[in-house]
Amino acid sequence: MSRLLLLIAIAVVIYLLVRSYRRNKPRQDEKIAEDMVRCAHCGVHLPKGESIQANGDFFCSAAHRDNHHV
Repeated sequence: MSRLLLLIAIAVVIYLLVRSYRRNKPRQDEKIAEDMVRCAHCGVHLPKGESIQANGDFFCSAAHRDNHHV
């Protein structure tokens, strides 16, 4: 009888630890919002981190940066 109680107690502790870990773990589907910018050449919107910046303007590709006429 005491072995059964010990096994139940161990199972409860493991369950609580797993539940606590899953609650504190950051979710993979949560993404951090990033500012969107507009390509000065073609007007497409893209995340700022993926853009190319030159002379204060943002571009979607190096070709658009090179071909942009002010």
